[in-house]
Amino acid sequence: MTREEIAERLTHCDVLPTPQRMILAEIVFAKPQHLSADQILAAVRAAGARVSKATVYNTLNLFCERGLLRTVDVDPTRQFYDSTSEPHHHFFNVDTGELKDIPLDCVDLKVATELPAGTYQEGVDVVVRVREGSSD
Repeated sequence: MTREEIAERLTHCDVLPTPQRMILAEIVFAKPQHLSADQILAAVRAAGARVSKATVYNTLNLFCERGLLRTVDVDPTRQFYDSTSEPHHHFFNVDTGELKDIPLDCVDLKVATELPAGTYQEGVDVVVRVREGSSD
């Protein structure tokens, strides 16, 4: 994406394209990827920009609120930001820390009970955890 396309995408989602937000957006929207906040902060600093950790987290949270990013929680201590905002699922390699997308139509999940009264199903996020080697 060009800088102009990124700025247009942010504006379309009611996000003011400030210089700090543009730097983060250029990193996270460079390609389909899954990055932690620390990885994004490291990439920002490697690009020579000076952005605080708080600004990174605040911007990532804003991008998620506005539907630009999704979060993937792989365990209680690790969260990744996914630049593919369309619904899909993931493989998570516990040994390597790698996340890979699973297309939405490749997982068939049926909830065999009624939802609680007064609620509706907003979505389902599946993370399949895998390990290197065989299961023997």
